[in-house]
This record gives sequence, structure tokens and C-alpha cells, in this order.
Amino acid sequence: MDNPFNKKSQEIVELSALIRKRILAMNCEAGQGHTGADLSETDILASLYFRLLRYSKTDPNHPERDRFILSKGHGVGGYYCTLAQAGLLDESLLKTYLQFDSKLPGHPVRQKTPFVEVNTGALGHGLPIGVGLALAAKKTGRDYTVYVLTGDGELQEGSNWEAAMAASQFKLDNLVWIVDRNRLQLADFTENIMMLKPLNKKMEAFGMSVHVTDGNAPASFIETMESLPANDGKPKVIIANTTKGKGVSFIENQPSWHHRIPKGEELPKALEELGC
Repeated sequence: MDNPFNKKSQEIVELSALIRKRILAMNCEAGQGHTGADLSETDILASLYFRLLRYSKTDPNHPERDRFILSKGHGVGGYYCTLAQAGLLDESLLKTYLQFDSKLPGHPVRQKTPFVEVNTGALGHGLPIGVGLALAAKKTGRDYTVYVLTGDGELQEGSNWEAAMAASQFKLDNLVWIVDRNRLQLADFTENIMMLKPLNKKMEAFGMSVHVTDGNAPASFIETMESLPANDGKPKVIIANTTKGKGVSFIENQPSWHHRIPKGEELPKALEELGC
């Protein structure tokens, strides 16, 4: 099984701009959303769904598919817009985002949305589930890879570190843990709230194979992902350095945009910066 698109990195840059446009329009329509988090993860999600993940466009439960878990569930707006861009989600549903009984709630729900692997939202749950899925693949002889995207503020949840210990213990080299390292969380910079540095050395101490890349540059991110060593007995960690609110100058790196949406003239200004 292969990726159904296999896009080149420059094409993914262009798709990311379109996804960001969808995010801004959708959040404005809903009157709420996690704009900063949605924008920081966009290039990562686009790279996964248009190049890296192996899956079927017609069968979201294909047994040989790679598994993707959005552990930072509040970033679901970026996820929905990526699925819509890939034709995996009815585009008209974006207008129902966060409405009562919508198929697009504020966190991923498998029972409501095709291609959502597991329900997430309470931070720190995704990686432990990913460890279980990766271990299941080892036990059953399947060759799928499990990808888990967490935020960096999310690493304050101890369950991630318990999962990391288990992943190393069971030599889950089919697990790829991607950290959206935008250095911001709900109210402030991560290093002001709970210091993560030196993150790479901490990950290595837990027995992980650690790789640092630019999460907002698809060419760099894809090159890093496609050069990961195989069958080395080590779980993989990708520290993807990103900018929260990436793509819109007045949103970038601003803590106040964790849970803000563009208002008034901010939307056309943002779309202009995205070239849309």
C-alpha cells in the first residue's frame, strides 16, 4: 500500500496554503477554534496525507493502512481541513464545525468522522494508544507504521513518558512520535510554564531515536521522515520545529491566538498574506 497522492514537496507547500485558507474560513464561520494550533501543524498534516502515510482513499479501515493519531486533539480544525483538501471529508461539512450534533466536533471522534483513528482530546492519551497499536502490529506481523502527533505543551502530561518507556522496552521501531514544537501553549511560552529543554536529550535518555527538523518546511520534514532508519529496534521521535500561527504575520508566535479567530478586516488580511 502506498500514499494515494505522492505529491512533491513544492506541491505540498501550495496545498498547505489552501488548507490554511480553509482553517481561517471555517473558524470564522464557527465563531471559535484553535487557530494558532491549527496553523502550526498544517505543513505536517499536509506532508503526511499527501506524501507519507500509506492509506486507501475509499477504505478508512483498510487493515494494512498506516495509523495516524492526532493526540493534540484541539488542533482538529487543521485536521478536518486537511482531510477535506484530500477529498476524505465532505467539504460542505466544514460549515457545520462545532455546531450542535455536528459530525465535526471540537476534538476528533472516530464514530463521527471517517479516517479518524481514535478519539482524542484529553492531552497525553494519543501516544499511549499509539504504543498499543504499534505493539499490536508487531504481535500480528503487520507492517503498518503508527504516527502520533503531539503538541509540546502536551509533554507536561506524564502519560507520554510512561508510553515512551514502554515503546523503548518493546523496541517499537514502527512508531513515529512527531512533536509539534511551536514553543507555545494555552497561555504562554512552554519554557515559561514547564521547561522542556534539552528535549532531544530527554528523548534519547528514554531510548528513542531522535531527529530534529523544520515542521513548517515540507521539503525538510519529508526528507527527515523518509530517511528514518528501519528495523533498528528504536521508536522514532521527530522534533518538528514550527511557528504557532504559521503563515499569518499577526498570528504567528502570539499566545493570545491559541483560541482566537480573525475578526473584521483580519480575515481578508490573513488570506492576502497566504496568497489566497
